[in-house]
Amino acid sequence: MNRLALRLLALLLAPGAAIAQDSYGGQLHGNFQLDGQWYLRDEGIDPTGEFYPDERFLGQGYANFVYTDGDFSGGLRYENYQNVMLGFPEGYRGEGITYRYLQFKQDHLEVTVGSFYEQFGSGMVFRSYEERGLGYDNAMDGVRVKANLAKGVYLKGVLGRQRFYFEKSPGLLRGVDAEINLSERWHVLDSLGLRWTIGASYMSKYQRANDPFLVLPENVAAGGVRSQLMKGPWVLNTEFAYKANDPSADNGYIYKDGNGFIANLSYSKNGLGVIAGLKRIDNMSFRSDRNGSTIDMLVNYLSPTTEVHTYALPALYQYATQINGEEGIQLEANYRFKRKSKLGGKYGTLVSINYSAVQSIDKDYVATSNDTLRTLQGYYSDPMERGTIPYFHDLNFKISKKVNRSFKYNLTYLNLHYNRSVLEDGLGDEPMLSNPENIKTMDADVIVLETLYKVKSKHYLRNEFQLLSTQDDRGSMAMALVEYSIAPHWFFSVQDIYNYGNPDPDQQLHYPLASMVYSQGTSRFQLSYGRQQRGIFCVGGVCRVVPPSNGVSFSLTTSF
Repeated sequence: MNRLALRLLALLLAPGAAIAQDSYGGQLHGNFQLDGQWYLRDEGIDPTGEFYPDERFLGQGYANFVYTDGDFSGGLRYENYQNVMLGFPEGYRGEGITYRYLQFKQDHLEVTVGSFYEQFGSGMVFRSYEERGLGYDNAMDGVRVKANLAKGVYLKGVLGRQRFYFEKSPGLLRGVDAEINLSERWHVLDSLGLRWTIGASYMSKYQRANDPFLVLPENVAAGGVRSQLMKGPWVLNTEFAYKANDPSADNGYIYKDGNGFIANLSYSKNGLGVIAGLKRIDNMSFRSDRNGSTIDMLVNYLSPTTEVHTYALPALYQYATQINGEEGIQLEANYRFKRKSKLGGKYGTLVSINYSAVQSIDKDYVATSNDTLRTLQGYYSDPMERGTIPYFHDLNFKISKKVNRSFKYNLTYLNLHYNRSVLEDGLGDEPMLSNPENIKTMDADVIVLETLYKVKSKHYLRNEFQLLSTQDDRGSMAMALVEYSIAPHWFFSVQDIYNYGNPDPDQQLHYPLASMVYSQGTSRFQLSYGRQQRGIFCVGGVCRVVPPSNGVSFSLTTSF
């Protein structure tokens, strides 16, 4: 089977290629996923039929195959969208082999040709990755080289173009990243209990300029430096990035340079964990196509300084990183009270508090009367001055406790402020500064109680009760969920979200959803039926809009 699989792999990777050997000692692995939904007309959630697709059934799937033999590996991914499901980017239409690569390792050197994912530092200069739930994939197609030049000295180099659905980006990317583990190089640091790593990145984009009105730079460079210092329970991460002027659709085609700074300090010891984060971003949009939008062809990744919530109601108001400018802080502390203590009880208690706040940066806009300077610079920003427009804040408390061998619970309270004008409508700072009374926001208090009860061996009952109280946007909502699982095969769930506080009486609707899951070995099948609310779906600060829908959906995954 391995011999046949390798022959097929070689033919797919390079049609006409010949296999020289008759026997192979490698292994073939892979995974497969198929998703689909049958859409039903629902005038309650979509009165005009705006989101009801012309094609009643939409589906998509993919299969990965990876062959490894010692220091050699190769693989490919086949994708099929017939047609893409609602909420995913429309560019996914059709089918084909979207990812294929060959890789070998030899003498502290690793070479990859074809498709690959890579990241420099935290990603402020460059990150190529996939987030399938978002429909996001900016895989590189070209060449990557990794080398261990000396003890503690590591080098990466990349050259290629990004994936743009079933095409390639118009911009060519060239980059290099170097990292030095100083503690490996100088043992005196290790003897002092210090682990210190420093790194530097450089990325250049080349895209032809053919604008009839603007003289656009065809080469745009970005660079960054970073450091990680560890001693005992303390860890300090810092990174600074700079990007040359890059007129684009994101920034209104101004010629201002960009910069970003991220710092995180953490402490963990004896049940106590504390994290403090700081971030400032100024005009750091970086795409391999200057005319790109939404989540298309992003070269870099700007991580959020906010907590990602997985509970249904707070997840409706997730934060999306503002690539044109933002500054934020995040503070988190958690403490686990010891077992058999007064507050810990028999099994211990975990208490957490998290606060994050993001706002605009200082922007002094050039007067519209000065057309030339406004086109070139756009605005000035003082990094020591704070912006005045709140984008988002989240204050939450959590208590997690195991009461006995059969029962445990999580109790969460959240206070949210969500700037809808920025995060949903994409409004820039200038119109909001000019007309602050027109800014749309959402302030809410959210309570979540999650319980897990072990009924008997391999039988578990999980419940969620959520309440979102607000006078803004769609108004208050309540949610209840019941899940029953029989390990390791069966899982059943029923939930309902009731938007009882919607200011439009016709939209005070229920959103029921029922699901069944069956698992066998590495295979999993899920069948669901119900309504889906409109909203914003985010992963790691990158978001997409999800339209309302009703129907039957299924998902099948397996691996070998």
